[in-house]
Amino acid sequence: MKKLLFLLLFASLPFLTFAGSERPRESPRLVTLGSIAPDFTLENMQGEKVSLSQLRGKVVIVNFWATWCPPCRTEMPSMEVLHQTFKDDDLVLLAINVEKNGRKAVTRFLQETPYNFPILLDDQQQTQNLYGVFQYPESFIIDRSGVVVKQVIGAVHWMGGDIYNLLHFMLKG
Repeated sequence: MKKLLFLLLFASLPFLTFAGSERPRESPRLVTLGSIAPDFTLENMQGEKVSLSQLRGKVVIVNFWATWCPPCRTEMPSMEVLHQTFKDDDLVLLAINVEKNGRKAVTRFLQETPYNFPILLDDQQQTQNLYGVFQYPESFIIDRSGVVVKQVIGAVHWMGGDIYNLLHFMLKG
């Protein structure tokens, strides 16, 4: 009897392991390098509507994040420095929060760690789905003509390395 129980438990192990940890289905990738970034309109923390299309002529970083995401929180200080360094050079950083209770979560988050770059709310995950984002943080660098020139998956230090060099070149020539 013990052997039978052991065999049943062992045989069901793969099902038990994956039952509660189903990975979200990856959306078809709508955003590819060299394509025009899909337009969106979202509300910022002040209740104003912000559209990507209204930022044509500027270099834009679209960053998807959540307050509960440790890598997202790790990269934010360098995002703030990047924002402060290049905001007068036509760089716009849009940090899109994807939480269902985004306004409440972000308000609490900003009380603990204030940042000045624009934060947009995507509590219905429409823009997240439009961009095919399913892991955080994920960022897209968009040139002045609206073309996606780089996709960054995972946390990065925005003030150094190849990404900083790319942005510096795009902004300063």
